[in-house]
Amino acid sequence: MRKLPIVVALLGLAAAACGTGSSGGSEGGASSAPASGGGDKPLAGQKIEVAAKWTGDEQANFEKVLKAFEEKTGATVTYASTGEDTGAYLGPRIEGGNPPDVAILPQPGLVQQYADQGALKPLAPEVQAQIDQNYTPYWKELGSAKGQVYGVLVKAAHKSLIWYRQSAFDDAGAQPATTWDDLIGKTAQSLSDSGTTPFALCAASGWTLTDLFENVYLSSAGPDNYDKLAKHEIPWTDATVATALEKMAQIFGKKEFVLGGASGALQTDFPTCVTQVYGEKKAAMVIEADFVAASVGQSGAKVGEEAQIMPFPKVGDAAPVVLGGDVGVVMKDSKGAQALLEFLASKEGGEVWAKQPGYLSPNRNVSPDNYPDNLTKQLAQTIISAGESVRYDMSDLAPSAFGGTDGKGEWKDLQDFLRNPSDVKGAQKKLEADAAKAFNK
Repeated sequence: MRKLPIVVALLGLAAAACGTGSSGGSEGGASSAPASGGGDKPLAGQKIEVAAKWTGDEQANFEKVLKAFEEKTGATVTYASTGEDTGAYLGPRIEGGNPPDVAILPQPGLVQQYADQGALKPLAPEVQAQIDQNYTPYWKELGSAKGQVYGVLVKAAHKSLIWYRQSAFDDAGAQPATTWDDLIGKTAQSLSDSGTTPFALCAASGWTLTDLFENVYLSSAGPDNYDKLAKHEIPWTDATVATALEKMAQIFGKKEFVLGGASGALQTDFPTCVTQVYGEKKAAMVIEADFVAASVGQSGAKVGEEAQIMPFPKVGDAAPVVLGGDVGVVMKDSKGAQALLEFLASKEGGEVWAKQPGYLSPNRNVSPDNYPDNLTKQLAQTIISAGESVRYDMSDLAPSAFGGTDGKGEWKDLQDFLRNPSDVKGAQKKLEADAAKAFNK
């Protein structure tokens, strides 16, 4: 589904930076999860099926985490790949009364959907204790529905990044920006003046425009308003939304800032825009998440050399940190299923996974020192440093009719705004009408 595979970028990054990470166990001071049962192998003889979307290297790395769990508990874990359409895989199995013991969902909105269907089991107290110890209350809330905790965010994608081509910056004398005003008035303008188009936008993939909006909005409006807009507790006609759209219009409204202008951008999907920056060298920057690195490698550039990153610059008081990610849930209640979620939520489980390439943990007690390369350590540190102000991808929190459907809702409304960035109020009215319909208001 659109922004996925989550964090696949760092697979390419790790190969470029330092090869694959070791698959060793946890560092000292790790939690004792899972705490269910006694003896050396408390789950000996138990079989657990876990379903997730990952294939290839991502699956192999996750299976190393499952192997560590097996060695710790004596359980036998079988992995099933759902493919990109998790709902299409899980739906028939739920209806047939044979769901996997544990599922890893690609967006929190599915937690609410499956909870409403009665397809999820509340997490055991031992699992919730790990969540309380290792996660901020915000992440606990995302995995909850109707007052029950059903899910834990086990894997993250860092969406608050701007990738740039070092040679283009060198030729223009441009510098990475720390504020939005510097990004527009200095960095982008210097690139444009040098004859290089500043931005390649992947606007045919409407989700990339939602990512841009979310970063601008979180920084300009703040976390509290972000939460309210995500739940449609304030309307899209609110003044805070107008401010964010006006900032975006500073890019959209300057044809020389966007490769191919609006029409060209709207015909460019992800990851073609990455190729335009690093392969074709037609533009200097692309605004997207850490998974850009996979396409960077395919373009022949090296991450950390020609391909560099800057944190998304401050629009308001603080730089934004927006994450995507995957949520683990229990679908068949058993000691083994609960113990696996307890392990994945623990410091120990997070550190086993962090040693593999292609992974970022939202667990605040997983030290960045566990990651196999410097860029991953840097991204992990920004998540930890942001603390309570980190937020989840807003469009993935919304009903899919508004935040997750090609050619409809927020995707289409922001594409239309790219075509006509002078009509901020008109864009707000469209967004509010579509949001109200999707949220049944």
